[in-house]
Amino acid sequence: MSEFKTITLRCLLAFSISLAALIARDVGAAETAAPSVAIHFTFDRPLDASMAPFFLAAKDGSFGAEHLSVTFNTVAGSPEALARVAKGDSELALVDINELIRFRDKDHAPPVKAVFVLFNRAPYAIVARKSRGIQLLPDLDGKTVGVADGDLSMRLWPALAQQNGINASRIKFHKISAAVREPILSAGQVDAVAGFSYLSAVNLRDRGVPGADLVVLRYADYGCEAYGFAVVVNPAFAAAKPDAVKGFVRALIAGINATVREPARAAEEAASRIDDGDRNLELERLRTVLADNIVTDEVRHSGLGSVDRARFERSIGQIAQEFKFRKRPAAGEIFDDQFLPPVAGRLIN
Repeated sequence: MSEFKTITLRCLLAFSISLAALIARDVGAAETAAPSVAIHFTFDRPLDASMAPFFLAAKDGSFGAEHLSVTFNTVAGSPEALARVAKGDSELALVDINELIRFRDKDHAPPVKAVFVLFNRAPYAIVARKSRGIQLLPDLDGKTVGVADGDLSMRLWPALAQQNGINASRIKFHKISAAVREPILSAGQVDAVAGFSYLSAVNLRDRGVPGADLVVLRYADYGCEAYGFAVVVNPAFAAAKPDAVKGFVRALIAGINATVREPARAAEEAASRIDDGDRNLELERLRTVLADNIVTDEVRHSGLGSVDRARFERSIGQIAQEFKFRKRPAAGEIFDDQFLPPVAGRLIN
């Protein structure tokens, strides 16, 4: 009987030790697991397929894998998105980097910086009707161009016109509402409109304007050095949680790669988040923006998210032809590359 008791006690002791080890391991894992960091992310305009990489990063769990809890919202323009980030109402936002450059020139502007460039080439363009005698940029001489209030493309028009020897005084710019930009061109009330290539051109084809009658005069094809939309971060958040910013960038890169591999799925995910979203329309838009603005030769060589410093400095010089800086910023004052992974982790695969 005593032998039986001894064996029983030894078994109970072994079980207790094993159980204690398991509990200790689970407690240790719970203590070391990083809690999710909440990020409020702001888009500076209504949703469209160009935001698909963010949506796939969320859907595929890339943000979650980085211990991030990301929520999205939209506002009406880059100035409003920058104001939210500056105040800390949003930790990160997607804005036009050229608007950030102007924002930083204001009195007492917080040192908001871009940490990832999504659009390697700005989407600024003049979309025109060939039937109105326009094939190339100089053909705008004597024509009427519809321009919406606050159109960002007009900020770089002076530099573009000067670089291409165009007498801007011979072009009539007709102020319009953004809501009627495509309708008035399709109706023939103007010869061309200014806007974003992946928005206006695709919208016009959707309205029934024959693609063969449209010409997209991309600023980038005529010497505009500007980068486009970029992710900016609240400076206090970046200082307090640099690993969260790095994790967000890694997740976004995963979202971009997924978008490039599966554009149809990405367009469907974007369309599902848009009121009355049309998957086929957004797929056409996405393919346009990937080819023209995101997966460029520079990106294939140098990786996603970064800037070429010499080119960026030249683009600031082009902005200075229209905008009078109190103190012209250097590239490093606008873009911070410390949150980017090495080039090998940023190449399109």
